[in-house]
Amino acid sequence: MRVGEGTFVLLLLKIGVILSFVFAVISLSILVFKTFAFGKRTFHAEARSEGKKGVVYAFGRGMLPWEKESAAKHLPTYFAGILYHTGIFAALIYLFWCVFSLNLPAPLVSIFRIIFVIGFLSGIALLLKRIALPVMRKISCPDDFAANVLVNLFVVFALVQTFSERFTHPFCLMAILMFLYLPVGKIRHCFFFFYTRILFGYFYGRRGVVPPPKKHRA
Repeated sequence: MRVGEGTFVLLLLKIGVILSFVFAVISLSILVFKTFAFGKRTFHAEARSEGKKGVVYAFGRGMLPWEKESAAKHLPTYFAGILYHTGIFAALIYLFWCVFSLNLPAPLVSIFRIIFVIGFLSGIALLLKRIALPVMRKISCPDDFAANVLVNLFVVFALVQTFSERFTHPFCLMAILMFLYLPVGKIRHCFFFFYTRILFGYFYGRRGVVPPPKKHRA
């Protein structure tokens, strides 16, 4: 492939990344708006607290492992998940730096590499856990494995691209595939996570369930 052709193909891929990202955002937004079709819930009980307090809790203290029984009992998985998602979001940030051809300082690139490696290893560990544990395998569906593999590849491609600009083409192509898959696969939880946490916090915050009331001392 000649230089001019390679530049043109790269331009098309970058446009493809932007369009696929817009497609994913619009598709996910439509899914959210569809939830309003159920109508507004009527509250029959009087409010015992404020919904906004529950939302603050949901995105603050409620995210800590000791506030969740499942997380408290599986701390390695909890922290692996944090590192995994940190690597994914770092790869997304790096992707748009590549798409808009922005120059990054060498120290920042090194930091990205470290985050990518840690994120990828965490993703692989979570995938192996899902495969190795019989209970996890039974409750898993093909989408669970496909989503993990697709995102792992995205992070790896981001890592390789930091060492060679020639790998920008496959990195952009992988990003397009991921964005197209996002609205129909499990990866969409990265979007719905925030939406559902708001609903959770507001509903239970209004009921006075969260934040948990302080225990009265005898």
